[in-house]
Amino acid sequence: KLAGCTLFITGASRGIGKAIALKAAKDGANIVIAAKTAEPHPTLPGTIYTAAEEIEAAGGKALPCIVNVREEQQIINAVEKAVKTFGGIDILVNNASAISLTGTLETATKKVNLMMDVNVRGTYLTSKACLPHLRKSKNPHILNLSPPMNLNPMWFKNHCAYTISKYGMSMCVLGMAEEFRGEVAVNALWPKTAIHTAAMDMLGGAGIEKQCRKTDILADAAYCILTKPKTFTGNFIIDEVLLREEGVKDFDVYAIAPGHPLMPDFFLD
Repeated sequence: KLAGCTLFITGASRGIGKAIALKAAKDGANIVIAAKTAEPHPTLPGTIYTAAEEIEAAGGKALPCIVNVREEQQIINAVEKAVKTFGGIDILVNNASAISLTGTLETATKKVNLMMDVNVRGTYLTSKACLPHLRKSKNPHILNLSPPMNLNPMWFKNHCAYTISKYGMSMCVLGMAEEFRGEVAVNALWPKTAIHTAAMDMLGGAGIEKQCRKTDILADAAYCILTKPKTFTGNFIIDEVLLREEGVKDFDVYAIAPGHPLMPDFFLD
């Protein structure tokens, strides 16, 4: 279904972004890996080049681009390179994200800036750079990895800055879905449970993976969304809810430790 489509995915060198890339690659899609890890990181797995090798091995075409979404010129350069290489952009996945689960007084200003710059501003500017090209595609989509906006104060009190930054991504969905209705689909995807990534290991510590699902569940849910017509827009989708609607019955395949209790994700009461 995604054969020949070009996906521009931020933060695709590892984790959820890479899982979405590999799922699309199996169809023969072109993947622009827009991420900042060019040299191996001391603690995090993968670079844009190792991700490119995996994407090519899965059947896709890869274009690794060094992109820190805090730098607008790097975004613009990567978009131009993608259009030059593949002839256009059909899908944008805003996956790059920064997280600090800290209270107002404990959150250093540089961490506040990082979350606002990567999550809100990065999503906004990448969308802005891709939209002129997306509008030329037959079935264009923007997909933000961001939550439904839940105004329960409990989701603000312990990590106000992080919540503001993630809801900023969700507000981009609300606004752009309406602004580009009929032209470009814009949706949000969020997991029902914690997902096992390098970030989760850092946040949760040893043994946390047993309470998590694999990144595959988000890749499968993203694939469902991105293969729908562009009239499917303005939705805040929870991975498990969508997959159940699509007829998936066995969710044990997504569990790191089947049968082990799962940790619910943030922003879902």
